[in-house]
Amino acid sequence: MFRTLLAFSLWLSLAAAGAAQCVGQDLRQTLNPEERARLDLLMADVPYASGNRWRAERDGEIIHLVGTIHLSDPRLGAPLERLRPVVAASGAVLLEMPRAEQAKLMQAISSQPGLLLLTDKTLPELMPEEDWAALAEAAEAHGIPPFMAAKFRPWYLSMMLALPACAKSALDSRDGLDFRIEALAEAQGVPTVALESFDTTFGIFNAEPLDEQIEMMSVSLTTQGEDADGMATTIAAYFDEAAGEMWKFSEIQIARSGLYTPEEAAQMMQESGDAILSQRNHAWIEVILQTAKTTEKPIVAAFGAAHLPGEDGVLNLLARAGFTLTREPF
Repeated sequence: MFRTLLAFSLWLSLAAAGAAQCVGQDLRQTLNPEERARLDLLMADVPYASGNRWRAERDGEIIHLVGTIHLSDPRLGAPLERLRPVVAASGAVLLEMPRAEQAKLMQAISSQPGLLLLTDKTLPELMPEEDWAALAEAAEAHGIPPFMAAKFRPWYLSMMLALPACAKSALDSRDGLDFRIEALAEAQGVPTVALESFDTTFGIFNAEPLDEQIEMMSVSLTTQGEDADGMATTIAAYFDEAAGEMWKFSEIQIARSGLYTPEEAAQMMQESGDAILSQRNHAWIEVILQTAKTTEKPIVAAFGAAHLPGEDGVLNLLARAGFTLTREPF
């Protein structure tokens, strides 16, 4: 499932966009007429393509849904203030990884180094010498000493190389919308609930064959230098409340690279969406519905904005379950 891994950096950018320090070009503005027409065609049938905040209601059950970013941006202050009374009036806040799950993750990484590190051979032993030299140089440019990079699982190293340097301070700031919403809940005595176990995504990517993970890294090296533009694009798309458009634009961006045909890019994004978004969305719906059923007050579910739109997006899954959905000001 190499296609899934290759698109992971695109998913990461959308889920974790918001580094205002990144200065780059919104690549959506560079679409030529043919690409714009293709994007419009791809968007035509996407359910709930736009909107970062929604209200779902069924038989007295109320669920507030918020598409988030996991990094810091000063523009998050206004949406947070609008959410403050919503969180205060809720009976539970559901998050991808609340602090309790983050603590479990840190403990697991300490006790199970195989989650992130290779346990048998190192990357120089698994790659052609020239490829490793190029990878080591790229890692060092990202502040990762080659001796450390040699030990990382390829998918994890690819993820770090895909994150532009301009985003790293924001990543460390723990000031994204998820974090702020959780802080609000804790201050107001509202319990938090994890949508999934901390090791869910680790399981997805660690299951991939090493040779496909290594191929992903090689492809990642061909796009070095474009990271700031990619991050700027996802930031702009997030504040445009256009998660559906960003996901479909990623398909065009992959085809633009010249490494894959439009048909291959479409298949790549389909497989990626199934593994990274759809499967998790279906699992989350069970948690969301059970929490709504057993909580007297409305609940809030906040998670990466990429999970909102699409046939198997959280919003459409709720609509299929009989909920009425209303877009609200973000």
